[in-house]
Amino acid sequence: MGHKKSRTADGVALVAAARAARRRAHAPFSGFKVGAALECDDGTVVTGCNIENATYGLTICAERVAVFKAVSEGHRRFRRVAVVTRSLAPASPCGPCRQILWEFAGDIEVILANLETVIGRHTMKELLPHPFGGRLL
Repeated sequence: MGHKKSRTADGVALVAAARAARRRAHAPFSGFKVGAALECDDGTVVTGCNIENATYGLTICAERVAVFKAVSEGHRRFRRVAVVTRSLAPASPCGPCRQILWEFAGDIEVILANLETVIGRHTMKELLPHPFGGRLL
């Protein structure tokens, strides 16, 4: 479930997968639904949505759901991720998501979109210019 092959250069299929994942988000407290679609090196797309919890601290973001699903299914190399919200302004990954994306995916492309269009494209290096990683341990 949530796995598709996507090799379009512009990321249209990846953004569509993130929009579909967003519809499955569980956000009864904030109402802020987020979908993510992570493209693996072999073209497989693994999706995630945010899942809120009443304690808030146990809430998990869409980007981390996608990464953890992909890793738990054996994927280790990634090309890019698309993140979709309803926001008119680009809603980039939060700090913990940036760290997880960096550690598991490196300097991949991050496509930010809303319900109608792509509103931003970045690299992880742009979003997290001085990352902490295993090479520092």
